Amino acid sequence: MSTKLFVGSLPWAVSDDTLKAAFEPHGKVVSAKVVTDRQTGRSRGFGFVEMENESDASKAIEALNGSELDGRNIIVSEAKPKS
Repeated sequence: MSTKLFVGSLPWAVSDDTLKAAFEPHGKVVSAKVVTDRQTGRSRGFGFVEMENESDASKAIEALNGSELDGRNIIVSEAKPKS
């Protein structure tokens, strides 16, 4: 079963493809989506990456949480379902 990750503190210029490329060295990426503002279409500074399995997701969190992406330190954690 795939595992969804939350990615915060993204630089404004990061695209879905950039996000996917950052996570691919750590396992199979099912999807990568930068959340954008409906009105302006600009990034809201966070996104979600879906990894194929839990072990890949854990490796990605371990390797990328606090790491630098395009000049900003990103936050990576397991996504929590909306309550």
